[in-house]
Amino acid sequence: MRTRRDFLKIAAALAAAGLVAPGCASVVAARVRPVDGRVRLDPAEHPGLAGSGGFLRLQPDGFSGQVYVLSTGEGYVALSPICTHLGCTVEIQGARLECPCHGSTYDRGGQVLRGPAERPLRSFPVRTTPDGIIEIDLTWEGAP
Repeated sequence: MRTRRDFLKIAAALAAAGLVAPGCASVVAARVRPVDGRVRLDPAEHPGLAGSGGFLRLQPDGFSGQVYVLSTGEGYVALSPICTHLGCTVEIQGARLECPCHGSTYDRGGQVLRGPAERPLRSFPVRTTPDGIIEIDLTWEGAP
């Protein structure tokens, strides 16, 4: 009979070997340094942004949470991954963002497709410069 201590030893060994929760690798966020409250990204340096289903998870230095940058095929959106229902972190699932806690579902623009959430995800202004650089304004407080 295995004890709780045996289980924890095995789980720790598997985690150290990278064999537990392989999906957790997708949670890794790119560290970026905002300048004057803005993040600048060169899509050529972030191939995950390519195509209409592309995305990138960012962890801006000095910022309290992550930011998801999603390619829409027509441009980019930047969203907080925090569900507006009870604050769980939504997961990117193709054309949707889904909350694993209570099932709220959002489109890639952050709009609610299915509750219990009633408000869209917080968004940040994004613009693409003439030379193709994506700029995200993290200081904007007018987000939902």
